[in-house]
Amino acid sequence: MTLRCQALFIGGRSGVGKTTVAFEVHARLSAARVRHCLIEGDNLDLAYPAPWEHGLAERNLAAMWANYRALGYRRMVYTNVASVFEGVLGELVAAMGEQPEVTAVLLTCTDAVAAERLAGREIGSALDEHIERGRVMAAKLDAEAPDRVHRVGTDGREVSDIAAEVVALTGWLC
Repeated sequence: MTLRCQALFIGGRSGVGKTTVAFEVHARLSAARVRHCLIEGDNLDLAYPAPWEHGLAERNLAAMWANYRALGYRRMVYTNVASVFEGVLGELVAAMGEQPEVTAVLLTCTDAVAAERLAGREIGSALDEHIERGRVMAAKLDAEAPDRVHRVGTDGREVSDIAAEVVALTGWLC
């Protein structure tokens, strides 16, 4: 029996901890010997000028997923700010070329926590703009992410606890 493909999409504002949580999810799944891949969606169309209108992220995801599938992978962890919006999620699933079981998680945090985290990693003159864009995106994500998207708060929590909650939502360790 072939395992149906499964995908975990982790979205959320800048500074919420998507990448950090995804790496901890990866560590937990690896320790449990759960075959999976981790794709950082922000890198699939990182260029100037931004090629969003060409669907480059989806095309690159399709190519990467095809390569993983050819090697026998059936589970994917994917991170990107907007990956939990209904339309974006649909495009990403379509790029996979199949109908995976989908778990979508929106990581959340307060404006103050996001600003503190961003200040610890951002350098240069764009910090204030980055914080403001994140604040706007957090409101949009909260308002527009569908109800089927699991909300997981990150304020004041250890990364290991957040990742454990996210992994539990997938059911991949059962």
